[in-house]
Amino acid sequence: MNANGLEALPVHELHDRAVRYAVRHGDLGFLWDLLKVIPAAEAASGHETAADLTRVSALLSDAIASGEGELGEALRPIYIDYLRRHPDA
Repeated sequence: MNANGLEALPVHELHDRAVRYAVRHGDLGFLWDLLKVIPAAEAASGHETAADLTRVSALLSDAIASGEGELGEALRPIYIDYLRRHPDA
């Protein structure tokens, strides 16, 4: 899919494609990077972040829902960049 096609996709589809591709190909680096940027994306989208970011279950829950709403929009550039580097996703 070309760059303009990715830009036009809803953020939940970008999230689903990127995460599905990373899981299918064992790209733990991308998944780890996604987990690391979620707190900053939450802050940028106006959500309060937990004071204790070591709460893995909360972070994983956020990762699963990171294709929705303001958080998804804050992460949109990350999904698009990843999908551009993996055009077969």
